[in-house]
Amino acid sequence: MSDTDRFQPIPMARMPRFVGLATFMRLPPVEDPADVDIALIGVPFDTGTTNRAGARHGPRQIRDMSTMMRRVNAASKVAPFQLARCADLGDVAINPIEIEVSLEAIEAFFREVHAAGTIPLSAGGDHLITLPILRAIAAERPLGLVHFDAHSDTTDSYFGADGRPGSRYAHGTPFRRAIEEGLLDPERVIQIGIRGSLHDLDDNDWAYEHGLRLVTMEEFEDLGPDGVIAEAWRVVGDGPAYLSFDVDGLDPVYAPGTGTPEVGGLTTREALKMVRGMQGMDLWGGDVVEVAPPYDPLGNTAIVGASFMFEILCLLADAHRHRTGGSA
Repeated sequence: MSDTDRFQPIPMARMPRFVGLATFMRLPPVEDPADVDIALIGVPFDTGTTNRAGARHGPRQIRDMSTMMRRVNAASKVAPFQLARCADLGDVAINPIEIEVSLEAIEAFFREVHAAGTIPLSAGGDHLITLPILRAIAAERPLGLVHFDAHSDTTDSYFGADGRPGSRYAHGTPFRRAIEEGLLDPERVIQIGIRGSLHDLDDNDWAYEHGLRLVTMEEFEDLGPDGVIAEAWRVVGDGPAYLSFDVDGLDPVYAPGTGTPEVGGLTTREALKMVRGMQGMDLWGGDVVEVAPPYDPLGNTAIVGASFMFEILCLLADAHRHRTGGSA
């Protein structure tokens, strides 16, 4: 069997979607990242969640719902499985009790992926998982970032009181840590969909002071998807970048199964257009986070997560093609 045949989703005509081993997009499971160009990875971690946990169950349900994905993106015309060898690399073995132990395990897993020259596409898990992923893939140079979210996730710490220090590792802190550690270039970071009530008026001051470009929903109303796409390209430019998609960037009518829902968010149609507008960026990885199945028994949020994983996969496969000058 050739690589072209091996790293293809199981055709529905051969086997119904509800039959067989559950893998991302019905791709083959592999153990060695060196076998593939793009590895789809589950990170079932939600110990960084500050209130409503449940995203640890996201990768499993996203895998199940991803059987609905097909082979070609009708909008962008990208056929990712023809452009890159793609496979399911399984889940990171995290420790649900110890945050820092889990962060070390996630970083070590993704260092192996990065050392193999493989592009990671991950399903979370809460948003803290992005920090150890960036520690693994951005150690050589800082990356730009396209970040869809209701929240900036640049809080310094949580739950410090009475002279006790707060926790610096939570799902609301990853991008502050990543910038402090030199993993992201703050002037090449755009955050899209920011909204919701604040704890204090200065909640987002650190982000603004360090040069991040926040597109609030109020500004989105003026710019529209096309304006945001243009702004993302202006901010991120042609340099290496990462795309992180938190499903709470969407209005909760589209993604109720998430830990921190905020009303007044993006529609799936608006978000799809903007993600597709990033085609051509020099992307080196991506993730979809904060799918929490316990809050959405019907699985609608997981199919949203699977759909945006497919969209990001198309971007990564197209970027891989441009970097390698050919197809898989």
